[in-house]
Amino acid sequence: MKSINECQEAIIQEFEVFDEWLDKYEYLIELSKSVEEFDSKFKTNEYLINGCQSRVWLTAEMQDDVVVYKAETDAIITKGIIALLIRVLSCQKPTDIVNADLFFIDKIGLRQNLSPTRSNGLLSMVKQMKMYALAFGSVKENL
Repeated sequence: MKSINECQEAIIQEFEVFDEWLDKYEYLIELSKSVEEFDSKFKTNEYLINGCQSRVWLTAEMQDDVVVYKAETDAIITKGIIALLIRVLSCQKPTDIVNADLFFIDKIGLRQNLSPTRSNGLLSMVKQMKMYALAFGSVKENL
């Protein structure tokens, strides 16, 4: 199992191949195809992330000692972004997720090349993923 930082370094290396942002967008679209099937029963307001321009649903569950995320969105670029976040944060321990510095976002130029509304959506996705991890971590501590 790779650490959060190892996952981020791998993503940074993948994006270094591309010189133009258009190529990076195309790669995000490719990555969107890697998002696992999402159960339609979770496409409810309860799982909808507030603050995203497009609709993004996110679920999380504890499996053994790690948090596993699944997501769905109706926007292809956003789906590529959530695919990256899932790749970095899914199957990690709650405390590692909460304390993670997601430096890959700036290193690959993602935040700088998104519209302000998409950038806000990215922050909302990260915040929601960390909130799930925080909740799972505190539940575990209280057991």
